[in-house]
Amino acid sequence: MGRITGLNANTPKHLLLDAGAIIKNYTLTSDVATNMANVIGATEGGVTFAAVPTIHNVVLDGAPTHTKGLERIDEWVVTLSATVKEHTVESIKLALGAAASESATNPTGYTKITGKEDIADADYLGNVAYVGRISGSGEPVIILLKNALSLNGFNLSVSDKNEGSVALVITAHYDPADLDEVPFEIYYPNIT
Repeated sequence: MGRITGLNANTPKHLLLDAGAIIKNYTLTSDVATNMANVIGATEGGVTFAAVPTIHNVVLDGAPTHTKGLERIDEWVVTLSATVKEHTVESIKLALGAAASESATNPTGYTKITGKEDIADADYLGNVAYVGRISGSGEPVIILLKNALSLNGFNLSVSDKNEGSVALVITAHYDPADLDEVPFEIYYPNIT
C-alpha cells in the first residue's frame, strides 16, 4: 500500500501562510493596505484564534450523555492571542483593556498611561481582525472579533539580550442589543 495522506492537488491553494497581522477596527470596505494604519504592531511566534462553544448536554433519564439532538450551545468564547514585540501607547492601552492616556506634564515629553476602575463602552473596540495570506488567492483571510477587549491585562516580560514582549489576549463580546449574534466573522476568499 502506498502513502496515505490528506494531500491532494488542491492542497497548495489552501495553505495559510506566515503569521499575518492583528488590526484594530478593521474596515471591510477598505483594502488591507489602508487598514494597516491600524495594525497593533509586530508580533513574535504567530497568532492564535480560538472560537470555542460552551455546550451543555440535556440530561434525560435513560439517555447517554452525548445523544444527538440533546446538546445546546450556551455561548461562544472567542479569543485572539499573540506575543506583541512592538510597543506603542495604543498597544499598551489595548492590552490593559480599561486604560486612559494623556500628555504628561512632569516629566514632559511623555504620555502617561493609567488603568481605569470601570470598563466604558468606548474601551471595547468595534473589532479586532486577524488578516493573513492564503496560498491560492491574492485576497486575504480576515477573522473579525466583535466588541473586542483584553481581559488578561498588561504582562510585560523583559530579559537580557531579548526584546520586551507582551502576551496579548483579545476576547470578543456579545452585543447586548443582539445576544443571538455570535461575536466573530470569518471571511475566506473564494479560490478557484
